[in-house]
Amino acid sequence: MANKVALSSLVTMTTKHLSSGSSCPPLEDGVMRVYSMKYCPYAQRTHLVLAAKNIKHEVVYVNLKNKPEWLFEKNSLGKVPVLQINEHCLFESLITCDYLDEVYPEPPLYPAQPLKKAQDRMFIELWSQISAALLKLYFSKKDEQIMKKSCDDIKSGLDVFETELTKRGTKFFGGDTPGMLDYMIWPWAERLPMVEMIARNNGVLTQDRFPKMLPWMVDMMEDNAVKTVYLPPEAHLKFLTTLDPDNSRLRSFL
Repeated sequence: MANKVALSSLVTMTTKHLSSGSSCPPLEDGVMRVYSMKYCPYAQRTHLVLAAKNIKHEVVYVNLKNKPEWLFEKNSLGKVPVLQINEHCLFESLITCDYLDEVYPEPPLYPAQPLKKAQDRMFIELWSQISAALLKLYFSKKDEQIMKKSCDDIKSGLDVFETELTKRGTKFFGGDTPGMLDYMIWPWAERLPMVEMIARNNGVLTQDRFPKMLPWMVDMMEDNAVKTVYLPPEAHLKFLTTLDPDNSRLRSFL
C-alpha cells in the first residue's frame, strides 16, 4: 500500500466539507484554489495534475449532498472540481487539467505530436466504459445479474487498455513516467480493488488476462503525485455506504 506524501507548503485546505449555509473562505489575490470533494474521482484528476506539476494551490472541500449556495456561483452545475484563479473559475476535470498542462508546461503530460496527443485523449474517453460499469456495480445491491454484467463490462473495458499498453511497450501510457492519460484514468483504477470486494469475485483482475495493466497499477502506486491523493479501497468502500446506507453488501465489508 502506498503511503501518503505531504505536499508541505503546496496545499492548504479546509478541515471539513463545507455545506449549505456556510460562507466561502476569502480568496487571496493571486492564489490558485480548487473546490473539491475528498472522494470524487473527477476532482482527484485535478489534484493529480497539480501534484505532478508541483503547483502551489489551496483546497476547499464542499459537501456535494448538501451543497453550499456559493458553489453555484463558481459552477452553475454545482459540481467539482472547480479551479479558481482570482475572479476566473474553470470547471470540468479535463478542462482544468488541460489548462494546468498548458500554463505549467513542466513536466509535459501530453505527447508533443498532435496525433499521439489526440490518441491519448481518445483513450481517456474510452475509459468511461469502465467508470460507468463501476458505478453500476457500486449500487447493484444483491442483484447478481447486474454485478455479473458490470464485472464483464469492466473486464472488456480493461482489455482495450491492456492491448494498448502492450502495443506501446512502455511502463506507463506516457512512457517511462506517467502522462495525462495515466493520471486521467487512475482515480478509477485506484477503485478497481473494490470490484472483487463488492462482487466477491476473484476472477475479475487476473494476472493472466491483464499482465500489463496489473503491474501498471503497482507502478502507479509508486508515483509521488498518486501518493499525495491515494486512498485505500476500504476508505472508498466506507464512503459508498454514506451514499447508500441500506446496501448491506457494502456494509458487510466494513
